[in-house]
Amino acid sequence: MDRKKILTIFGAAWLSAMVLTWVLYTATKAPKQDKMTNVVAAARDMSIGTRVAKADVKLVPVRATDTPKGALLKLEDAIGRTLVYPITASEPLTSIRLTSQTSPEGIAATIPRGLRAVSVPFTDATGASGLVGPKSRVDVLYTRTGNAAEAMTVTVLEDVEVLSIGRTVEVPPAQAPGTKAAPRPTNQTATLLVSPDQSRKLELARNQGKISLILRNPLDSSTQTTQATTAVPGGERPSPATMDSIDPMLLAVMGKRGTKRGARTGMSNAEWNALIGEDGPKPPPKPKEEKKEPPKPRVVVDVFRGEKHTQEMFQ
Repeated sequence: MDRKKILTIFGAAWLSAMVLTWVLYTATKAPKQDKMTNVVAAARDMSIGTRVAKADVKLVPVRATDTPKGALLKLEDAIGRTLVYPITASEPLTSIRLTSQTSPEGIAATIPRGLRAVSVPFTDATGASGLVGPKSRVDVLYTRTGNAAEAMTVTVLEDVEVLSIGRTVEVPPAQAPGTKAAPRPTNQTATLLVSPDQSRKLELARNQGKISLILRNPLDSSTQTTQATTAVPGGERPSPATMDSIDPMLLAVMGKRGTKRGARTGMSNAEWNALIGEDGPKPPPKPKEEKKEPPKPRVVVDVFRGEKHTQEMFQ
């Protein structure tokens, strides 16, 4: 065997040994490239009861093998939910640290500060045939029944948001074509978001008469005027609907045209006027009482004439 052939064989063996050595080294000593995944983490320190917003969360990469149990993989899964445990910045968010959006704790956390949630019953006839749903905007009408002179309907609240229908806080998905819709109860309850003053007015109306929900366009935020409990100089208020606006001749036939409405069916005049925002009737002026002069004192004189005794009185 010639010298050139021996050198070629030796060089190939040496090169093969180096390649095998490098492969063995990278397999045993070099760091492995683990598979990574993105999880939702806190962007800042947050305390218990914080409602998570978009600016409060971020995505951070972690090893697939180190992913916490129940970790959230999408930002949308955390936004709008409430923390039940405190959390620090860059700490992964897990489902156990957050309330469910449909749980009682999560629903209460969605109520904006300064507002209250008040429930009112309604039926298909008083709730736009069941078209009122979560996130709808409604007006609230109050109707007091009675005779033709007492019956009245007035707008109590305007442009109010519906928080839930029963315990449902999300708009139900559209039914697929050909599928049968689930039966819907006729009598339902709507939870409205109102201010404390509006909640008192709504509770009074609910207990004194009939409540109706009027569905409105969510893009229409116009109102007639602000319902007030006191008179506003120069202000205008929506006039309540009475029987004379429906049948002007009815009260004339009954002999009641131009007269005041009768008893308030369990409500005082002051309560009713505060509810509908009207000034109450002014009481007639009291007649001036004439000052009477006090009676003059009487003088009694005892008169004795012998054994005879008499008394004489003088003014």
